[in-house]
Amino acid sequence: MVAFKPVKTPCVGICSTGIGDSVCRGCKRFTHEVIHWNGYTESQRRIIAQRLESYLTQVVDNRIEVLDRALLLAQIEHQQIQFKPEQSPQCWVFDLLRAGASQITCLADYGLGLRREWRDCPLTTIRDDIDKDFYALSCAYYERYIAPGLAE
Repeated sequence: MVAFKPVKTPCVGICSTGIGDSVCRGCKRFTHEVIHWNGYTESQRRIIAQRLESYLTQVVDNRIEVLDRALLLAQIEHQQIQFKPEQSPQCWVFDLLRAGASQITCLADYGLGLRREWRDCPLTTIRDDIDKDFYALSCAYYERYIAPGLAE
């Protein structure tokens, strides 16, 4: 039997559901998930966390390749960047970019490489585009699968 760590809230302290957004611009959860988070079981929380991780992994992987997982981990720990070790390395990449995209001069020092079509973009732009696409995926899922059920 695999023992799982309790799922911590994905909240990043930038909640937009209070101003009417159906999907939080900070953590990308749906309004009802933000509201009811404390009442959810670990299983329910894990499902939400896995959905968010899969979206972020997909978006990051589209732009940045993890070439050396061990080096990335060592650098993140050395830089004392907050991250969730149980998540995919692509999620660590986003944590790294949020903490200091403007200060990174060589992605290879972190065991990372830009995919060809992104090599001419500044890391700050890539970070912002990742966040926008992550939000867009959450919104698309909400609009397709959640909102129709609310209208019934």
